[in-house]
Amino acid sequence: MILVDEFQRSWLLAQLGPDTDPADLERRFFRLRSVRAVALEVLGERRAKLLADPLKVTVDGVVTMDLQENLRGIERQIEQVRQAPAPDDPGDQEEEAEPVMAVTWLAPTRRYR
Repeated sequence: MILVDEFQRSWLLAQLGPDTDPADLERRFFRLRSVRAVALEVLGERRAKLLADPLKVTVDGVVTMDLQENLRGIERQIEQVRQAPAPDDPGDQEEEAEPVMAVTWLAPTRRYR
């Protein structure tokens, strides 16, 4: 039985990366019943793995490894997933029924003679 439809799977892979195991996403969705909750759980686990190890390791004269930016990146991604609309959010269906129109003006960046 397929629990996550193609649109939801695409959204999850866009948030979590294409190497994420689809079977794992299905199991999580079966338990959590929300694609946003699935994404937040996976990102939370990735954050916890980074925090479990030292964020900065230096071997004098050989190598320095700093994972603090990776941690900040995952925290920003978690915040973005919390705020971005998810495919199974209530109310998405009503918004899709209304056409959306945007208007913009194009202006030349340079005038030629």
